[in-house]
This record gives sequence, C-alpha cells and structure tokens, in this order.
Amino acid sequence: MTKAELVAAMAKDADVTKAQAGRALASFAENVAKELKKSGRLGLVGFGTFSVVKRKARTGRNPQTGAKIQIKAKKVVKFKAGKGLADKV
Repeated sequence: MTKAELVAAMAKDADVTKAQAGRALASFAENVAKELKKSGRLGLVGFGTFSVVKRKARTGRNPQTGAKIQIKAKKVVKFKAGKGLADKV
C-alpha cells in the first residue's frame, strides 16, 4: 500500500476528505517522530510500540567490489507489534 492509498482508505473510513486525512497522517508521523526524539519510546495500546535503539558500528562489505567498509554507529527506529495488531494479521 502506498501513502496515497493509505490516505484514501483513511478518508473513506473516517468520512473525511483526502486532504484532511493526509494532514492527519502527516500530523501522526510528525508527532511520533517528536516523541521518539524526546523520550525514545511511544506505546499505542493494541497497535504496538515504537522505540529508538542504538546500532553499534560494524564492518561490512561493498556488494559490488567485496571491499571491507566501516559502517558508523547510528540510532534506528524499531517497531514491535502489539497483541491486537498481531492477532489481526
């Protein structure tokens, strides 16, 4: 599903315009990002938990040349589905 398809589905389900659904989705994404930056964790009961984890620096390989490369440490977002979402899938 693309973002446009998700916005259309949200608009239909909530009986709002696509523009309103698009703004709601953008607001959701922005607020999730703000909370993850602030506290590093966001839990939505029945849906799942977003968290920030630190990935260590490591040695990798360039797939084209096979040469070793250093991959820097970085923070990544992790999502763990809640029971409600997992049961629906």
